[in-house]
Amino acid sequence: MTKGMVLPYDETVQCVQCGYCLPACPTYLTMEKETHSPRGRINLVKMAAEGHLTLDELEKPIDLCLGCRACETACPSGVQYGKILEDTKEVLAEHKGKRTSKKVRWIQDKLFRDVFPESKKLQLAADLIWLYQSTGVQSLANKGKLNRVLPENLWAFEEVLPEVSSPAERRKRPHRFEPPAETAPRFKVAFFVGCVMDAIFEKINRLSMELLALSGCEVQVIREQTCCGALHAHAGRRDDTKVLAKQNIEAFEKMDVDFIVNNAGGCGAMLVEYHHLFHGDPEWEDRSKAFVAKVRDISEVLAQCELPLTNPIHEIVTYQRSCHMTNVQKITKEPLDLIKRIPGVTFREMANPNMCCGSAGIYNVVNYEESMEVLDVKMQTVKETRATVIITTNPGCLLQMKLGVKREQDRVPSRSRAVHLVELLAESAGLV
Repeated sequence: MTKGMVLPYDETVQCVQCGYCLPACPTYLTMEKETHSPRGRINLVKMAAEGHLTLDELEKPIDLCLGCRACETACPSGVQYGKILEDTKEVLAEHKGKRTSKKVRWIQDKLFRDVFPESKKLQLAADLIWLYQSTGVQSLANKGKLNRVLPENLWAFEEVLPEVSSPAERRKRPHRFEPPAETAPRFKVAFFVGCVMDAIFEKINRLSMELLALSGCEVQVIREQTCCGALHAHAGRRDDTKVLAKQNIEAFEKMDVDFIVNNAGGCGAMLVEYHHLFHGDPEWEDRSKAFVAKVRDISEVLAQCELPLTNPIHEIVTYQRSCHMTNVQKITKEPLDLIKRIPGVTFREMANPNMCCGSAGIYNVVNYEESMEVLDVKMQTVKETRATVIITTNPGCLLQMKLGVKREQDRVPSRSRAVHLVELLAESAGLV
């Protein structure tokens, strides 16, 4: 380890190894190994910090952690598992970097520094996906199973990609959305579009802004914003995360708005923890805290507004909670309140509703088999509700649940669907 790159030993000694976290941990429930539980991982970090375990031995248990942070909610001692995990990943990233070839490091750097933060490159990728979908090539590839030349962890998600907005729709989207003329403005908000969210899930972004405007909000979108940095942080690339955080703080602090609104649980969790990146920094700590104070998930804002939900939706629905909304942002009530406002819906809670679906950023791609084990457990609880609609509040969860629905339909055909909360609200409000 280089100077300054040390494992978070002081935080590990706060864990009293009581085991309250075990029932809350998806990987412990599916893998049934202590090394894949929160207290097990904490003990491994402690042992590595004391020199009793190598970083190579620590790597797999940490990589197989979903980072859902449900253990933090269950912990009676207030152990900062999220900090332990992120600090350990940073150390492991440094360690792995020494063994990684120059070519692989170059690819990783290009992806994290030149793709995710660059909206033009992501929009170009979205253009290609739109062309692939709109020309019928995707349909032919799926029917002929030509996509199966790819590894399963790629073709499985290729088959459940949402219909991407056309290049014209994305590029002509307004930068301001105003409330109806007869509606007195409720809030002035800046909308955080995200990176992958605005390329692949642009329709949800657009519906989000239209819903906010319909509910009486003045909505602004600024070009200077960039990726939230969540994927970088989860990969142990803290320096890159801080660069992106500074860019977002600088961009949004110039705006005179009540809230900075996002619609992705993972992005929101990163945004509300920006101040942790700058603890003790004389220039950025106060600025980051001011930024964090304005961050809101869209459900928090819409729950304070009057939404004209006039179209009944006569379906049985259940709600798959975003781990990072629940365990990091602590947002639990507002999404449920909004769901229950929709006329016609019958809401049924699934068993163990706070359990992760197995998405966890890119976990379901890099740890596909382990992710599917978690997803199968989740889908069993969904089936027990007999819901025809699964509601999510995060793009990763949405893709994961779409895949879960498809896997179930391959076994037993059904008409179930997975949607973002915004999509269902927009449907009831007559926006789609």
